[in-house]
Order: sequence, then structure tokens, then C-alpha cells
Amino acid sequence: MHYDYLFDYPILMPSYILFYLLAAATYTGLAAWMWRLLVQYQGPIGQLPTGFKGALLVALILHGLGLGQSILLPEGLFLGWAVGLSAAIWLAMVVFWIESFFLSLNSYLLALLPLSAVACLISLLFPQGSFVVAAHNDWVQGHLIIALISYGLMAVAAVYALLVLFFERYLHQPATAQRKRPVLYLALESMPPLLTQEQLLFHFIRFGFAALTLAMISGSLVSAMLTQQWFPLDHKTVFTVLSWLTFGALLVGRRLYGWRGRAAVRATLLGFILLLLAYSGSHFVLDVLLQRGSIG
Repeated sequence: MHYDYLFDYPILMPSYILFYLLAAATYTGLAAWMWRLLVQYQGPIGQLPTGFKGALLVALILHGLGLGQSILLPEGLFLGWAVGLSAAIWLAMVVFWIESFFLSLNSYLLALLPLSAVACLISLLFPQGSFVVAAHNDWVQGHLIIALISYGLMAVAAVYALLVLFFERYLHQPATAQRKRPVLYLALESMPPLLTQEQLLFHFIRFGFAALTLAMISGSLVSAMLTQQWFPLDHKTVFTVLSWLTFGALLVGRRLYGWRGRAAVRATLLGFILLLLAYSGSHFVLDVLLQRGSIG
């Protein structure tokens, strides 16, 4: 959605740099730990050590503190494409952490931990963004929270879709070709069955679609209150609606026709790319490509 109460402003507060760096270092150390466990087990990773789970919680807290220090400012809420992406990945990790108490998802950390470390570093490399001047409005705050939740859920769905696609292609290779790359072979052997992965993928898509629907409704209400436009026809609105239609069609196809496999994976990736363009694309173009991160 498009809102006129956003204006460009660059900011880099040293208070959150340390949190991001510590979080990135912890994520990286945990990723290395996961690889050692993978080699040790020579197959599916069993119960994670208590120290690992504690360190992961510490990483999530550090990452969350970094986001809080960079987003929640006295002047208002600060948002940019990089911090938004980092927040989405952090939310995805929180969802993963909660889900891990009910499902065996340890193998997914092999992809999510490095991705989270990169997200922390990207937030430091591209600190430009915008203040939300009307952030003290309860409706605006509610909309932004819902939007970030939907973004995070769809982000983790996209990661799972990539893993499912890669896993499926790898399974179709001859066994001799698979074992020529022993580390990759071990990583994929530790993944849950393909059917379980697809079920988990649609689990996140359903929740993400519900959150995205609420984000669109709340965004329209906020836009009407602040700009007197219920449904502004700009690129953010167009890409958001296209993403919503893509995920909606995928869920309907899954329900009525049992869509799965590569078609479902590609639709998931397409829907997330459209959502990424809606939420982050404009800030990325202005802040990075056009170098318009400051008021001139």
C-alpha cells in the first residue's frame, strides 16, 4: 500500500550495530555447529543439544534487540527495505523456533541460520529508510505489525519452497551421482520426507495468506484515515494484490485439485517475489539504486 506520511531519512545508530554483529556471529557459529552435528550423525540430526537451543534463543534475542533499536525510535517507527527484510527473517525464525517444539525441523537450520546471519549484516550495510510519522496511531502500528508477520510467514514459506525444489531435484539424480558430493548428500538425507516438507510448506502459506489478507484490510483502513484513499492504485497496491491472488489461487488449487510438487513451489516463489517487490522493492530502488536515502 502507498502512504504519503512516509519520508526518506537515513539513520545509523551505533546502539544496534553491536546487537546485529553479535547476532550474526551467533547464527554463524550455530550454522558451523550444525554442520559438525551433521557429519557426526552421518544422517538425520537427532535431538539438538541443550546448549544449542539456548544459543539459538540468545541469537533470536540479540537479533530482536537490534531490530528494536533500529525500528523503534523517538521520532517514530523507522522502516527500510533492509530492516524490513531482516525483521521478516527474524519473525520467520521465531515461528520456526515455536514450531520446532512440535515438529522435527532441525535440518532446516542448515539453511535458515546462514540466511539469518546475512540478514543481520544486510541491515548494517543498507541502513537507509523512512520514518513513519504517524507511527503513534494505533491503527498504523497494528497494520505494520500484521504486515511484518505476513511478510515473515511468506519469507519462511519461500525458503521451504526452495528447499523442497532442491530436494526433489536431488532425489531424481542417480545414487552414485548423489554420493559424489558427500556433504550435500548428508544434508539432504537429514531432511524430512518430501511429503512432510510439502505439508509444512502449505501450513505456513495458509497462515501467511490469512495475515496478508488482514494486512490488506488494515492497510486500506489506514490509508483511508490518513490519505482519504481506500485503495490507492500504485505499484505497492498492485504487487500486493497480485501476490494475494497468487497465494489464493495456490490454496484453492491445493484444496480442489491437490496441487503439489514443482507447480506449487513455483507459485509460492512467484507470490513471495511479488510480495517482496511490494514491501521492499520501492525502498531498495530509492535507497540503493538511486541513492536517495537522504533529504537533500
